Amino acid sequence: MSALMRTSDLGARDVVNILDGRRLGSVSDIEIDIESGKITAVVVPGPAKLLGILGRGDDYVIPWERIKRIGPDVILVELAATLDLRSRTR
Repeated sequence: MSALMRTSDLGARDVVNILDGRRLGSVSDIEIDIESGKITAVVVPGPAKLLGILGRGDDYVIPWERIKRIGPDVILVELAATLDLRSRTR
């Protein structure tokens, strides 16, 4: 039996780092390798600056290999404390 999931289902789940228990947010986008068709990373919007008035920080770009478990309500990831945040142009 194969497990299938829609990419829109990923956005409905909280992303939590299992190393420190921190909630990072919800998936807003994904990165796909066009040639293989595989997901290479999920993107979580960065933290709000000053209650959102000053916008947001850089996005969390989480490599697919760092995802440890996708449950019905949460996506568990394993990220070091020195997570590389990247600005993304849209």
